[in-house]
Amino acid sequence: MNDDFAFPDARLLIFAKAPVPGRVKTRLAGRLGARGAARCYRQLLRRTLALARAARLCPVELWCAPDARHGFFAACRREYGVRLRRQCAGDLGKRMSHAFERVSTGSGYAVLIGGDCASVGPAELRAAFGQLAAGRDAVLGPAADGGYVLLGLRRPCPSLFRGIAWSTPAVLAATRRRLHRAGLDWIELPAGWDVDTPADLQRLRQPENLSPPLLRTGANEV
Repeated sequence: MNDDFAFPDARLLIFAKAPVPGRVKTRLAGRLGARGAARCYRQLLRRTLALARAARLCPVELWCAPDARHGFFAACRREYGVRLRRQCAGDLGKRMSHAFERVSTGSGYAVLIGGDCASVGPAELRAAFGQLAAGRDAVLGPAADGGYVLLGLRRPCPSLFRGIAWSTPAVLAATRRRLHRAGLDWIELPAGWDVDTPADLQRLRQPENLSPPLLRTGANEV
């Protein structure tokens, strides 16, 4: 029942790829091998899903690429009670924009994260949903590499996702400019990180790096 959730009208959108060896976490393959990197990705996604389930913040949707037919996704649905969704075709921006648009047709605001964002835990998610529930238009979770690990929106904003060079250090700055131009009232979480490199794996083993302060104010000034 949705009554058990802290934010029953919201949705947590988790983006994930099918864990096919050679197609996920390729920068870890040199150390772990292709199969080991895929296994690591599955473990990271299970960790994220377990944290989301334990937090009981809102219903969770697992947005799957290239589709939801992989057996691992079916196992996640059974184990964690998530709804499976298929990412649309196109670049990352188009796929994220589509996910937010789909949410807006059936519920309220949403927060989107990747399944491998190790720095995003229950405290960060609760802070993001709390800000949206209080009336903020958007919440941004910057990444140390110049991207972002979390984006929350009260309503779709397609202009945030157009014309961005994804997977580059320019993503965060471009997104801030678009938030500003769209006239949105937003706030930022402290910088986070995901697991892409062997150094990130080492960092993951240091629990003290997983507990940053909750919010940095004044982030909507560009």
